[in-house]
Amino acid sequence: MRSKLRTGLKSVRKSLDDKSVDGAKAALKTLQSLVDKMATKGIIHRKTASRYKSRLSARIAK
Repeated sequence: MRSKLRTGLKSVRKSLDDKSVDGAKAALKTLQSLVDKMATKGIIHRKTASRYKSRLSARIAK
């Protein structure tokens, strides 16, 4: 699951770097689900999950 998380983070960041907001939003939606599952299972801390989602959402909003 950690590799999926890292891949998802890369895809969102790459979409933002390419100025593809729609692609970033779609990737973020998928990533948020994955992050929530990981936090629920205890793979990552719940505050870490919140931080990932918050930072990426803020970058997309800019």
